[in-house]
Order: sequence, then C-alpha cells, then structure tokens
Amino acid sequence: MNQFGQSLLLIFVLLNPFIMSIYLLTLVKNTSLGTFSSLIIRAGLISFVVFVIFAWLGEVIFDEVLQIRFPAFMIFGGITFLIIGVRLILGIGPAMESINPQSKEVAGAIAMPFIVGPGTISASVIAGTQLGIMPAALAIGLGLVFALGSMVLFKKLHDFVQAKKERYIERYVEIAGRITALFTGSFAVDMILRGIERWLALM
Repeated sequence: MNQFGQSLLLIFVLLNPFIMSIYLLTLVKNTSLGTFSSLIIRAGLISFVVFVIFAWLGEVIFDEVLQIRFPAFMIFGGITFLIIGVRLILGIGPAMESINPQSKEVAGAIAMPFIVGPGTISASVIAGTQLGIMPAALAIGLGLVFALGSMVLFKKLHDFVQAKKERYIERYVEIAGRITALFTGSFAVDMILRGIERWLALM
C-alpha cells in the first residue's frame, strides 16, 4: 500500500498541474471550459493507455523493442528536465512551444509531450515493476485524474477572475514558474543520478 501511494503521488507530482497551467496557458485563455475539459479528458485517456503499456511491458520495451537501455532513457530524460528547469528559473523564453487552440490534434499535442514525457514514462515503468500491472494501472489512473482535474479547476478559476484581476493571473504564472523550476531542476538531477545508479548496477 505504501508503494501504491508513492507511485500515485509521483505521477501527480510529475504531471504538476501548476507548471502544466503555464505550458497550456494559451489553451486556457482561448477555449471555453467545456472545450478545455473535453480536450484534457481525451489527452488523459491517450496518456493512460501509453503509461499502462509501459507499466505492463516494463524495461523489456526498452531492451527488446526500442533497443536502448532503460538507464540511458532516464539519464536523457533528466537532462531534458534540467534544461527546462534552467530556462524557467532564468526566464529564458518559454520552456516549451505553446499549443495552437485551432489545431485538429490538440488532445494529442497535450498528451505528448506535456503529459507523456521521460519522467512520467519512467515512473510508470517503475510502478509496473513494483506493484504489478493492475495496481500500477490504478495508481497511474488516479494520479492522472487528480492532476488533470486540478487543471480543470484552474481553468474555472482563471475564467472567474480573468476579467477583473488579470494582473493576479500574470503574477501567479511568474511565481508558479519560478517555484516549479526549483522542483524541476532538482528532480532532473535526481533522475540522472538514478539512471547512473541503474547503469552501474548492470555492469
């Protein structure tokens, strides 16, 4: 049960609705609550399927299908997160390209790379290894529900205060971005170290 809770919490923290609200701010501003919720749900379903596949197959999918070692994936993912964290904390442009609300593939664009990324895939593989496929799928599903549900609540709050207190939204984006950057950078370094530890264990 402790591992189940840790896996659920890790998925939620990695998805981080606070930083997701920054990445998807263009979408938040330019869609209705109903449209935004529909897109988020579809993106969540796409992501859930991908995560369950990785949780089910585990490191085999890297070794046998992708022909790369799982530690290499973790190290590369950590480097990617580290670049994002440095850009956020220094304020060097957007961490990722914003989504065009008019695109026909918005749900897929939200799922990848905003939800499905190196960190969440690694967490899914580890959850599947530690818990087994069914408990891992439940933990992943609940983590997605909590994280994406928080995004819908943020959208609702944004629409409520946008007209009268837009400056507070801008201030929130700035503060949330800087605070989240500290976590992102720290997690990136930890992910790199975990990848190195796994690599050394295989030698």
